[in-house]
Amino acid sequence: MPFYSGWVTRANPLPCLWLISDKRNDAGLEAGLARLPRGSGFIYRHYHLPGAERLARFRALRQAARARGHVVILADSALTAREWGADGVYGSPRSLTPRRCGLLHLATAHDMAELGLAARLGADAALLSPVFPTASHPDGAVLGPARFRLLAQQANIPVIALGGMTAHRARTLEWPRWAAIDGLSQEHAPSLDP
Repeated sequence: MPFYSGWVTRANPLPCLWLISDKRNDAGLEAGLARLPRGSGFIYRHYHLPGAERLARFRALRQAARARGHVVILADSALTAREWGADGVYGSPRSLTPRRCGLLHLATAHDMAELGLAARLGADAALLSPVFPTASHPDGAVLGPARFRLLAQQANIPVIALGGMTAHRARTLEWPRWAAIDGLSQEHAPSLDP
């Protein structure tokens, strides 16, 4: 039987919109966090920074995110997420161990097998990608809207669309939860707060 952290509840719902950090969007993150609707999600990666700098940048962005009531997720171990004061962890299904009660566990997935593994290992949700071509892999294979919806509807956990997502593409996809790197952090990205 999979471990379920129990983070997502009626009183503590899974955010619909997620901003993901990356080396290329670092300069726009504070503005991106300010544009998100209150209670959105933020996934901090910043793998490019050395340890002390990564922690310092995380603390600054966590403060900006919390000022807007955003959920803050760390792409690292559950132990580090707890030590750094994150609300949860992000990574491949197997990397989300050891489990820590009270943390949100977000898994990466690219196909039905990975969605199933994420569910069996107790992830609270999965980010399924890439839905559309991305800036980092513009010529890479994509799921496309129809395949994404087919996989997401068959999953046993909530699914968040990722990969080339923008507000326009999210409306076209007609899926309630989505995440982006460039599509939510760039200066030209629209304000999404009602």
